Amino acid sequence: MAALTALWQKYKSIIAYLFWGGVTTIVNLASYQWLSTGLHWHFEVATVIAWFLSVLVAYFTNKVWVFNSPYTTWRAFGVELVQFFFYRGLTLLLDMAIVYIGISWLGFSSSLGQFLVKLTDNIIVVIVNYVFSKWLIFKSNDKIMHK
Repeated sequence: MAALTALWQKYKSIIAYLFWGGVTTIVNLASYQWLSTGLHWHFEVATVIAWFLSVLVAYFTNKVWVFNSPYTTWRAFGVELVQFFFYRGLTLLLDMAIVYIGISWLGFSSSLGQFLVKLTDNIIVVIVNYVFSKWLIFKSNDKIMHK
């Protein structure tokens, strides 16, 4: 039992990130599919709107349940929020590139094809976002709190 508790303590942020990353991925995929194949919006517009919705979910779940980043001052909150959206904006560029290549160049334009492209895209983006969140965004809040 002690070994299991030690493993949980060591990997709990990764487990929480994977769970909430899964929720965020569902928000991203569902909103994209609804906008792109349901409402027939252009895939690039659907990508950006799905990104924005999923980033809102991701910010608050990462802040509260993954990295336990406390609400300290308005300044710290603002800096953290701007950093989060900035780094997520970088991965939006990656997101859009993958979707564009998958749909426009490789021809995955059917509903299933678009879903598979977005699923692959989300796996890559979730990994990159974890690195940004763990080492650049929520970690730096400690420095802001003590200024």
